Amino acid sequence: MDPAMPDRRTMMAALTLAGRAPSRHNAQPWRWRVTEGAVHLYLDPRFSPFSTDPESRDASLGCGIVLHHLNVALAASGWATVVRRLPDASQPDLLASLRFVPHRATMLEISLRAAITARHSDHRAYPMKPIPSGYLSLFRERAAALGGIVRLVPDLDRERLAMPTGASLLVAGCDDRAMLTARAAHDGPIGSAARLSPTEIGSPKSGTAKVVDCAELFVAATPADDPLSRVRAGEAISAVLLTATNIGLATCLLTEPLESRRAFLRTETLGGTAFPQALIRVGWAPDTGPAPAMSPRRPIEDLLLPRVTDDGP
Repeated sequence: MDPAMPDRRTMMAALTLAGRAPSRHNAQPWRWRVTEGAVHLYLDPRFSPFSTDPESRDASLGCGIVLHHLNVALAASGWATVVRRLPDASQPDLLASLRFVPHRATMLEISLRAAITARHSDHRAYPMKPIPSGYLSLFRERAAALGGIVRLVPDLDRERLAMPTGASLLVAGCDDRAMLTARAAHDGPIGSAARLSPTEIGSPKSGTAKVVDCAELFVAATPADDPLSRVRAGEAISAVLLTATNIGLATCLLTEPLESRRAFLRTETLGGTAFPQALIRVGWAPDTGPAPAMSPRRPIEDLLLPRVTDDGP
């Protein structure tokens, strides 16, 4: 192994940990090629079905997430990375090439590596519990450092997103109309206005509590909408997911609703200034019931492309 590169054990451990990254339908649409001097990330088009992802948008997002996960895992193991994204125009499926520099891990990098293990997609309804406003600034800062944009979706937009064509968007929207009307113009800091808790709205006919999801909803976006932007968006999404997990918050990444609501999010929520790439639910996990288990992942050996002898893909 090249002395300017992690040893095989460290590299395989980092690649395995990175493989915990979320992807649509848990497709894991990435492949790795390890050379003597670098690691190369490829999009695997076999796991990007044309019928649901004709531009490989979601697959590229997943690859961006796994790229950031790998950078975090390696940094915590003592290796910084120098990343070239889309380094070869003749190989559009080659999304990134990474080389390595010895590095002293920081406490933040070590805690984010731990967050990779702790994170899982929590699709349950989240209870009413305000999130400190400073967390939104932290999400924005870490997304921006990777070329992404994160914006809180106002409640009025949430209501419209949850209408018939977007009914699967939320577990259950905070759908008390009086509350939505009162908050329609509110787009202030996260946690600055209370939401209704799941037990505060009852069904008059049945007398049972109506479950309401009080998660905050964020749209992750990029200034442009090209293949590079989608990889960057994935990296920014990963930073938000791991930051939220490190804080102790539950998260759930959503991309399917954008198939029908992308234009709405771009024009209404983002004011035409950015391109939406995904939605992220963030909140406090419910106190009752078991936490969702992480979906199984394929072994890293199944995700490695044949080794080559030179330093390039």
